[in-house]
Amino acid sequence: MASHDPPDPPSTSFVAILPVKPPRVGKSRLGDVEDVRRRDLAGAFALDTVTAVVACPEVAEVLVVTDDAAFSRDLVALGCASMPDGDTHDLNATLQQAALEARRRWPHLQPVAICADLPALRPDDLGAALRVASTGGAWFVADAVEVGTTLYTAPYAEFAPRFGVGSRLAHQASGARAVTGGLATLRCDVDDRADLRRALSLGVGTHTAAVAAPLA
Repeated sequence: MASHDPPDPPSTSFVAILPVKPPRVGKSRLGDVEDVRRRDLAGAFALDTVTAVVACPEVAEVLVVTDDAAFSRDLVALGCASMPDGDTHDLNATLQQAALEARRRWPHLQPVAICADLPALRPDDLGAALRVASTGGAWFVADAVEVGTTLYTAPYAEFAPRFGVGSRLAHQASGARAVTGGLATLRCDVDDRADLRRALSLGVGTHTAAVAAPLA
């Protein structure tokens, strides 16, 4: 009689939560860039980030949180759901409220908060981080300079993001573990011109490439 190996345990699937500021007020630290181009860059960063997240096999659903109704339609067209921002002055409160909504819609998924300013993001970098995080508990990914955080995930019952100034240490102090390894495109958030140059060197998505070409 033939024997059969037990089936592999199901891997964790994620719902990605991306907070997106209205492009007209985003990326203020790109202050030396004219207002129209700064707005267009902020929008392009979000569009390219969402495109990469939607393409990641480990992500089953994507929920963007924004108060820009017109831009929300552009994001939804990429294959995600959308909800309004419940607290524009507190990112962590916004993420926790979004996680409650995600739990209502997709209780079988694990929430992962991802910054929406990762224009060089590649689905394989995101997938590699999420496969590590699927082992259980809370995890985060530090940014390229090891000060901030670009990704945080934990089961619904443990979901307590600590984004803000010095968020790498704040997440670490909360008990979350750092995902190590290269993950260059997942660590490359863009706040200023130096960050943008770094992202361009990695290769950005089509929306950012079109807008940033005159600045390269």
